[in-house]
Amino acid sequence: MYEKMNIQWFPGHMTKAQRMIEENLKMVDAVCELLDARIPRASRNPDIDRLAGDKPRLIILNRIDLADPAMTARWKKYYEARGFSVLETDAKSGKGVNGFAPAVRRLLADKLKEYESKGQVGRTLRVMILGIPNVGKSTFINKVAGRKAAIAGDRPGVTRGKQWINIDSGLDLLDTPGILWPRFDSQEVGEMLAITNAIKADVLDKETLGANFMLRLREMYPKAIEERYKFAPDPDMNGFELLEQAAKKRGFLVSKGEYDMERMANTLLGEYHEGKLGRLSLEAPDD
Repeated sequence: MYEKMNIQWFPGHMTKAQRMIEENLKMVDAVCELLDARIPRASRNPDIDRLAGDKPRLIILNRIDLADPAMTARWKKYYEARGFSVLETDAKSGKGVNGFAPAVRRLLADKLKEYESKGQVGRTLRVMILGIPNVGKSTFINKVAGRKAAIAGDRPGVTRGKQWINIDSGLDLLDTPGILWPRFDSQEVGEMLAITNAIKADVLDKETLGANFMLRLREMYPKAIEERYKFAPDPDMNGFELLEQAAKKRGFLVSKGEYDMERMANTLLGEYHEGKLGRLSLEAPDD
């Protein structure tokens, strides 16, 4: 049973960013969403479907180097079945990034034909890039552009205003600030965003987050607990007991019989970010 947590956090600049996106949509031919391949549902802003209307859509599953490859394949199939074009990338190493411009041109083949029929051969295509904070959007744009074109940072919300970036002779990208949404559909979404560092984990209770993460791991990747923390997760333990068991194995003793649970929660989250638990996705599609 997952522990309940209180999550409140919609910063004011997010409203401004959302308005900016709405105003600029009419200027673009397509919308490209960058998602975290580990949490493709939780990292997707539910407002985008409404905002983007009938614009052609490309979904980029980024950070595939950290995600479970089998799960990423399932997510690709899931989104393609819903009419999206899908590209898998690891922006940090540049893997898959070269497929971006061809994917956009395939997506907009009809639009290109339409331009040609009007005598506008070689007209530049304009694509808006959207993504929640810290999903690797700026790194992705810099890799695609082959230069430092976007401001990158590992803290949520570094990209502030909009910026146009020329990719090649026929393609311009509109970079936008990372936006989240006013309310999470569920605590689970907030937790997954905190576990993957899209929002600061400090806005939540670290121990509860660590305990609930342990439960998720036991459910989806029990072997990861066994290999990293040297114990088989007991199906009858609650999340705090699992976290305490890991703290025992790590020797995080504070006083007789008492373990440093916050330190263990930080260790667990840190080791996940660093990929030390393996390539783990945190949610599966409803196939």
